[in-house]
Amino acid sequence: KIKSTYGTPLFVYDEKTLIDQANKVLAFPNAYGLKVRFAMKACPNAAILKLFYSLGINFDASSGYEVERAIKAGISPKDISLSSQELPSNFEDLIKLGLEFNACSINQLETFAKLFPGSQCGVRFNPGKGSGGTGKTNVGGPTASFGIWHELLDQVKSIADSNNINIIRVHTHIGSGSDPEIWQNVAGLSLNLVTHFPNVDTLNLGGGYKVGRMSYEKSTDLQLVGTPVKQSFIDFNNKYNRKLKLEIEPGTFLVANSGALLCTVQDYVNTGVNGYKFLKLDSGMTEVLRPSLYGAQHPIVIFNDLSDNELDDYVVVGHCCESGDLFTCAPGDPEVLKTRKLKVSRIGDLASIEGAGAYCSGMSTKNYNSFPEAAEVLLDVNKEPHLIRKRQTLDQIIQNEIPYVR
Repeated sequence: KIKSTYGTPLFVYDEKTLIDQANKVLAFPNAYGLKVRFAMKACPNAAILKLFYSLGINFDASSGYEVERAIKAGISPKDISLSSQELPSNFEDLIKLGLEFNACSINQLETFAKLFPGSQCGVRFNPGKGSGGTGKTNVGGPTASFGIWHELLDQVKSIADSNNINIIRVHTHIGSGSDPEIWQNVAGLSLNLVTHFPNVDTLNLGGGYKVGRMSYEKSTDLQLVGTPVKQSFIDFNNKYNRKLKLEIEPGTFLVANSGALLCTVQDYVNTGVNGYKFLKLDSGMTEVLRPSLYGAQHPIVIFNDLSDNELDDYVVVGHCCESGDLFTCAPGDPEVLKTRKLKVSRIGDLASIEGAGAYCSGMSTKNYNSFPEAAEVLLDVNKEPHLIRKRQTLDQIIQNEIPYVR
């Protein structure tokens, strides 16, 4: 029904799963108060943002454009925090709207201090440790450019003191992982940074709470991860008489398994006895870049009227004229083909790329080969579909092009 109504490729999100995941993060263990910020880069559709906002979740933006996008969706600037690699050109205007800000480099802190002496902000530090399934999902340690290196703490204090800047929040984010010992260790390192700023009342530990998309992948148990972090905050208060509020910024955890990408098998290629059987979908890196980027794995389900016991080994590829447009690469290695045992498939069958709610629609190579941006549908709690983004047209793709006349 959904395919016949909206076509493919099509992102489909489930409202009930989104709400269930939101309730889990809102119950994250904390000692003295919790603020959850959705890392909106994971899935920035306005319908998703509004749903989370209605549940009491605030937002983490990674660019000025994300800030403006959230505001257009009805989010108050005071409920948005900007932690970015690049300061927006309208940075001053956004701050004046009430936007929260974490300086992520010495230059950003100096820029803020010159524009707003005598005001307050947060500071994102790189605590010297990272975590992630691959180097591309690790945003802490000496190989990461995110945040101010922890050894530059004295320089941060000097800039703040000379411009009467009140540092009220310390932010750290190390990457994606599910090991409670790592999170406890990072909490300890971050709390140590807090001791150098007497007016800090909030510690933001970022996000990166891993979600298992594949059956063999481990998901983060937020209660398991959060309990020792909560104790660290209690111990900190017992020692320093400072009751810090906790902020977290989940993205993947909230939306990854809340969405799927529906596709159609549009072609089949067999390269012989020593080769592979390829299923070509009407989608690819134009919707799901994660496998091509860092060898991420997504479950694939084939829907047809054949027996579920009829299986074959396939390599599943996308529709782009690009050898790297691949759904079934080896785990962690986008350069290696990996067959996947799937239900026997024919041209025209429906295929579902599962776990496509996070870093798919919002992180794609849309318009490569001039393929249009896919539509998006939200299934409400009664499983009724609602179109939340139209399929892009070719005219929309080329609308900003200007003829050149010689």
